[in-house]
Amino acid sequence: MGQEKNVRVGIVKAKELHVVFHSAYLLNGKSVVGEHVFTIADVGCLFTPIASDAAFTLKEVVIGIGFHWEREEEQTFRGGLELMEEEGMVRAINVVPVETYLTSVISSEMCANASLELLKAHAVISRSWVLRILNHNDNHNSQLSTVNCQLSTILRWYDNEAHTGFDVCADDHCQRYQGIIRQSNPKVMEAIEATRGQVLTYEGKICDARFSKCCGGMTEVFESCWEEVPHPYLVAKPDPYCNTRDRRILSQVLNNYDQETTDFYRWTVTYTTDELSGLIHKKSGIDFGQILDLVPIERGASGRIIRLKVVGEKRTLVVGKELEIRKWLSDSHLYSSAFEVEKTAEGFTLHGKGWGHGVGLCQIGAAVMGDQGIPYTEILRFYYPHTELTVLW
Repeated sequence: MGQEKNVRVGIVKAKELHVVFHSAYLLNGKSVVGEHVFTIADVGCLFTPIASDAAFTLKEVVIGIGFHWEREEEQTFRGGLELMEEEGMVRAINVVPVETYLTSVISSEMCANASLELLKAHAVISRSWVLRILNHNDNHNSQLSTVNCQLSTILRWYDNEAHTGFDVCADDHCQRYQGIIRQSNPKVMEAIEATRGQVLTYEGKICDARFSKCCGGMTEVFESCWEEVPHPYLVAKPDPYCNTRDRRILSQVLNNYDQETTDFYRWTVTYTTDELSGLIHKKSGIDFGQILDLVPIERGASGRIIRLKVVGEKRTLVVGKELEIRKWLSDSHLYSSAFEVEKTAEGFTLHGKGWGHGVGLCQIGAAVMGDQGIPYTEILRFYYPHTELTVLW
């Protein structure tokens, strides 16, 4: 068996970082404790915990960046703290063992009343996802977010490889990692220990175990959302589990700010023509004039739009993939790109389904399965066919 690895998590960047060390940390052999303010002059500092339970708090951490639930929190972390320079600001990086990282991820992605089987399933996929990044199983992770900006097409997707200087970020772009404050559920530790070192593998490689909030009744294939590389375990298939309005089950997946979002299994968004024209101009930086039509050109198996033609008075352009479409059509992010377009006399109505890209595990569907007592191994087999459960340590 292998040895547990550390992961470097980018938490927050700012002109000034306000940090409180709750117990002694070492910096160049000297003890550091209490409250401090760090700036660009402190880049390169590495604070190492003396005790295994040592913790520090970062103030004014922005979560949900670019989403409609964006806000600031104070967050407390275990492990080491490294300061690096990024875009003229100072970035806080938490250096922490993978299993400790997972304890926070599972607590941040799930809620205290989640079923043990759901927590186990999520522990396995979150561990798989981060270890695949750390191990660089294949050469696809060397590619940054891709842009194909021809005169008539903008094709862009976003992946974890956009980060430099650290392995993963702490926000929804990667996996939610919001410190130890939410670690109030003893079942989280039980799930981590019960699955310790377990990952999903396909043909001997750790799987790229993607997940989203709600697939809307049909999961999507990997290449509809990212690089044109088939993943035989990330397939499109009907999901009979995620159509639920049971608040008890939904609360297992939706944290307090997530529960501000309603009707995501099926949803409707309406814009006047002026509203949509102004929104697309603002979000794309391109002046289309009045928007005349939105025409889906290509869809994935789940109905998610991969390429959307935007027809304006001044120009016409095709945009993709799914996240770029969602960015253009909302002040934050449209719930998903699985929508039908209805033109009205006043403007446009989007009739959509699901929340997120829909690839891999559907968190709400998995919550229903776990609530029904379905074992985590069966949950994983349902969402990631052709995979094996492998123990690394």
